[in-house]
Amino acid sequence: MELPSNLIPDEASPEWMNKGDNAWQLTTATLVGLQTIPGLVILYGSMVKRKWAINSAFMAFYAFAMVLVCWVGWGFRMSFGDKLVFFLGKPSVALDEKFLLKRAFAGYLPTATMVFFQSVFAAITVVLIAGSLLGRMNFRAWILFVPLWFTFSYTIAAFSIWCPQGWLAKLGVIDFAGGFVIHLSAGVAGVTAAFWVGPRAEKDRRNCPPNNVILMLAGAGLLWMGWSGFNGGAPFVASTISGLAILNTHVCTATSILTWLLLDSLFFGKPSVLGAIQGMITGLVCITPAAGVVQCWAAIIMGIISGSVPWYTMMVLHNKVKLLKLVDDPIAIFHTHAIAGGLGGILTGFFAVPKLCRLFYMVTDWEKYLGLVYGLQNGRTPAGFKQVGIQIAAMGFVIVLNVVVTSIICWFIGLIVPLRMSDEELENGDDAVHGEEAFALWHEGERLVGRRHNNKVYDTREFSFGEYKDEVQMV
Repeated sequence: MELPSNLIPDEASPEWMNKGDNAWQLTTATLVGLQTIPGLVILYGSMVKRKWAINSAFMAFYAFAMVLVCWVGWGFRMSFGDKLVFFLGKPSVALDEKFLLKRAFAGYLPTATMVFFQSVFAAITVVLIAGSLLGRMNFRAWILFVPLWFTFSYTIAAFSIWCPQGWLAKLGVIDFAGGFVIHLSAGVAGVTAAFWVGPRAEKDRRNCPPNNVILMLAGAGLLWMGWSGFNGGAPFVASTISGLAILNTHVCTATSILTWLLLDSLFFGKPSVLGAIQGMITGLVCITPAAGVVQCWAAIIMGIISGSVPWYTMMVLHNKVKLLKLVDDPIAIFHTHAIAGGLGGILTGFFAVPKLCRLFYMVTDWEKYLGLVYGLQNGRTPAGFKQVGIQIAAMGFVIVLNVVVTSIICWFIGLIVPLRMSDEELENGDDAVHGEEAFALWHEGERLVGRRHNNKVYDTREFSFGEYKDEVQMV
């Protein structure tokens, strides 16, 4: 049978490339990129006090750009290239046409597509760490932190767990789309860096309302919908597993939100928007390592757990554990990513379906990738316990890696520039750090003070709009 002209292989579309898979992979990569730019940029910029809106958003914006350059410079091959040691690949560039146009290590895609897809995952990981450091980290220190942490932490976790030559990958760890590599790493690294940087100014910790709840919801919405690409692109093909992964993602997330809101209502008397967003994130994170390898009923159970356990650690345990009280984590990255990511990884060891794992990993070895529930059901209990043990070992490795590497990086950066902002910058926020302010609207009688680049103090009554009761105009 003759192929349609658009499916006939040619020099730009080799026989090994599937055009549908390639288009799907580029689409999912773009969705994941939109989770950060503008998703997390909006979310971070709106969740903090008004004076930190620009700095918080810009930390995410800068990190995204820096990681992409580092990724093609050396990161991709350190994460997915030829083995240097059992936990790391050989550093090399991913810039040459010959390399980028050949078939990728997985799927029916060119390497260029795979490089872009994996780059946005690497970028969002570093951006998530920023959430633990908002409102006090010296931006020059952040400039140094991003490439250092990416190079010496992310690439190690990615190679060990995701690269076929990695030691945990060979053991049979299941991390469908990054519960360990991305979320556990970011949560642990974030809280570790927050410990070394120190807390925000006392008045910022006492009173820190979001500056725009509607924008906060918009950013969260981009994050939620973008997760279709996050988990849907993990199989590297437009397959049945992709569809299942996306469905499980949204079912788990919705269940987690409802669970969180129920707990808020029972214990605090009213549901909160911020609580709904936290529940959304924990649901998304928890299902990530399992999305395409568990049944939909298991996704509901994971949603209930992800909406309740992180709620307990954040609302109850956080105020009882001295170390957690000591560390200032402004938007609870530790609870929403480290706790939820670790939970998801372990629960994957319980609920992973052998058939779905076989379809995802394309293996015939049924001794690997066998959830404990199905091990008990099929008389293969030792294999099920082994899978749970591998999941716990991977979690321990990621935790130790990030505590040690992040601490060393913070110590090293502290030798070059201060990790923490100056007192003036902590007092004045965006204007002192960047010479800019996020909002150019003031209400009647409010004073425009402390402009770093214009020392004059204005009173809004000097301007014409002060005469109009029903109007607020741009200054």
